[in-house]
Formats: sequence, structure tokens, C-alpha cells
Amino acid sequence: MTIDPKASYTAKLVTNKGDIEIELHAGQAPRTVNNFVFLAREGYYDGVSFHRVIADFMVQTGDPTGTGRGGPGYTFADEIARELRHDGPGVLSMANAGPNTNGSQFFITHVATPWLDGKHAVFGRVSKGMDVVNAIAQGDRIERIEVLG
Repeated sequence: MTIDPKASYTAKLVTNKGDIEIELHAGQAPRTVNNFVFLAREGYYDGVSFHRVIADFMVQTGDPTGTGRGGPGYTFADEIARELRHDGPGVLSMANAGPNTNGSQFFITHVATPWLDGKHAVFGRVSKGMDVVNAIAQGDRIERIEVLG
């Protein structure tokens, strides 16, 4: 495992619109945070576009092909923590194509999306930069992700 589930981790998404800081929930979602941190530190997300942006819902990224169908070449099981909910803006969660199909794609919510609870693994929350999240348009890019912790 790349991370220590007992440690605190923060991710800074450096985008062409500005920076987004996210507190990662390593204790409640260690496998999911580990996957994200591993990919980020390997540069996997560098230059990747926000390929799906839906107003008053979410912004989605993490697919290097930009089609919404790409990923790292593997999938892993859902890691649903009951205490982590899609309960407001700024929730970081895994995008998937159904149960246990997590890979590299993730989204950040604009609003509460309770219908996603139990279906998508929440693994962080925006602590700074919601104005940047709200300004992101389809085609904007992640320049890099810096992980502290």
C-alpha cells in the first residue's frame, strides 16, 4: 500500500482554472485513497481533461482518453463507508460503470447528490477551491496533482 491509512493526506489539483485542495479520507476509504494517491504520484492524471461537466451536478475527470471509457487497465471493488455521503458540494467520489468497476475516474459534486450514496465510493472533500470547481468547463484540464501527507 502506498499510503498509511492512519495518516492525513491532502491533494492539490492544479488545473488550468486554478487550484483545488481536497482532504482525502484515508481512514474510511484506504484502498480508494491509495489508488488515487498512487496514480497521482505516477503522473497518471497530468494533462487529463474534465470530460464530463454537468451544471448543478458534478465535474468528472480521470480518463486519459477523454472519452469517459478509459482507465488504468484494472478495476477494484467499491469501498462504501456509511458515514461518507454525497451530502453537499465538494464531495470527491469515484466514477464507475456499475458495482466494483472503479479505476481512475472521479468526480466532484456541485450539490448534494444523495441518490449516489451506496453506489459510488466517497473518498474526499474539497477544503479550498470550490470557486474553481464551479468554474470548470468541459475540456478544462488537470495540469498535475500534488499529494501531501
